[in-house]
Amino acid sequence: MYFRIIGDVEKTETIAVGSSIKEITRLRKYYGKGRWRKMKGFATVEFPDGSISKAEVHWYEAHGRGKKEIKIKCLLK
Repeated sequence: MYFRIIGDVEKTETIAVGSSIKEITRLRKYYGKGRWRKMKGFATVEFPDGSISKAEVHWYEAHGRGKKEIKIKCLLK
């Protein structure tokens, strides 16, 4: 699903850090070593058809790597 985040991600919090991330081996292989964290937050997203909605988004990040693999977990009313 393709989408674009409009504005900032709000109410961010860490879900998992380091070895408690199930995908840690793959993340290190593709993006390199670092202190990887799985994060979640809420953002306004825009879809290719032009519709806009609030959504809970999850992503991985490490210092110097930025947000990677952003995905929508659920759409909010």
